[in-house]
Amino acid sequence: MQNSNETTPDNAKKDRYDKAYLRLATEWAKLSHCKRKQVGAIIVKDSTIIADGFNGTPTGFENECEDEEGNTKWYVLHAEANAILKVARTTNNAYGATLYLTHSPCKDCSKLVLQAGIKRLVYMEAYKDRSGLDFLEKAGLKIQQIADPTA
Repeated sequence: MQNSNETTPDNAKKDRYDKAYLRLATEWAKLSHCKRKQVGAIIVKDSTIIADGFNGTPTGFENECEDEEGNTKWYVLHAEANAILKVARTTNNAYGATLYLTHSPCKDCSKLVLQAGIKRLVYMEAYKDRSGLDFLEKAGLKIQQIADPTA
């Protein structure tokens, strides 16, 4: 059995791609109109990007995510929810896919991630509440944090 901490050509390639997809998620987050936090998501299956998303309001609504007091509007969709919903509008599915996120999922989005069939999560920053990560770990998802995808 091979130690997962060993550097092998396969591990180096996986790490290189993980970082590249996280950099893409970071760029995608910049498309968000949210002022408080910009979050990006990329879903990859069979070495192909099948969906992307960023946090924002639903199609047809104004782009501003915060109300006059600076609070996030209740109907703002999280990046991973937007990406999962994009997959749902296609003939593809996310079963067995990897989700790349700039921020770990909240507890509500973690349920969507699990139900979508996503098997692996790679994220940069931890969300303030670890409930979503704890739930996904308990469900058996492979989870990895890469804080700096440029390193």
